[in-house]
Amino acid sequence: MTVAHRVRLEDVITLADDWYVLKKSTFSFQRADGSWQRQSRETYDRGNGATILLYDPERRTVILTRQFRYPAFVNGHDDLLIETPAGLLDNAAPEERIRAETQEETGFHVREVRQIFDAFMSPGSVTERLHFFVGEYRLDDRLSAGGGNAEEGEDIATFEVGIDEAMAMIDSGAIRDGKTIMLLQYAALKLFRSDGR
Repeated sequence: MTVAHRVRLEDVITLADDWYVLKKSTFSFQRADGSWQRQSRETYDRGNGATILLYDPERRTVILTRQFRYPAFVNGHDDLLIETPAGLLDNAAPEERIRAETQEETGFHVREVRQIFDAFMSPGSVTERLHFFVGEYRLDDRLSAGGGNAEEGEDIATFEVGIDEAMAMIDSGAIRDGKTIMLLQYAALKLFRSDGR
């Protein structure tokens, strides 16, 4: 199904072009009843990204990170945010980028990765499409301390946690990051099933 024939772009104004690009677009959209409605929307283009859940199926553990996120802080989250490793593609293929980002953030060299889906995380205003990966790890796959890119302001801590404890951290509100919750729920359903299937 396509909706391109239902959109008539009329005007695009760039409102900001600093860290990422914020635009205001005016367009007409053909409604389901056939009438055309003029609308205006702002879109924030930060590029597409990738994220990964590193998991050890034998020990039933995962690798997560902690880092400061200013937007979460100004919205009342007075703590470091617990997340899965992630980063923008920066014109690289998703698999290539997530391998590099994982090593930069966690210090782990990822042997094999598998893309499980992609999703628009906040489609009402943000253009980003996020590619979701899973990959097995062993403790001896860690080649460095990680920590992220200090020049970009990253100060990332890495920790290992059991899948059951990670799921309890979602229930308690300790984990609030959407991509991380999605990957942990996928893992609980598909990677760490207790029924052996």
